[in-house]
Amino acid sequence: MHFLVDECAGPTLAHWLAKQGHTVFSIYQAARGMADDGILEKAYAENWILVTADKDFGAMIYRDKRPHRGVVLLRLEDERAAAKIAVMQHLLERHQAQLPGRYVVVTEHQVRFSEQ
Repeated sequence: MHFLVDECAGPTLAHWLAKQGHTVFSIYQAARGMADDGILEKAYAENWILVTADKDFGAMIYRDKRPHRGVVLLRLEDERAAAKIAVMQHLLERHQAQLPGRYVVVTEHQVRFSEQ
């Protein structure tokens, strides 16, 4: 899969995804400070699934009707890299085929696919 990992999701998660064989673009490593508009545009134009912890993308997609190729919103109580990796591993093991084109909210206890 192709993941664009937002700064707030962190470079460790981006590195882990790459080690799992996914194609990854890390905002932290390659475009630090990029505005949310630019991130969403890049993800859409280049067919990336956005991985973020920033709720602002939900407003951009649902309120502003911005197009996307898929968003994974991490809403974690424990925001350490190990927790992010564990949650993403669980998500990919059980729901990988459902991610493209979907808005997914992930917590330590739940995966919720929003209707669009």
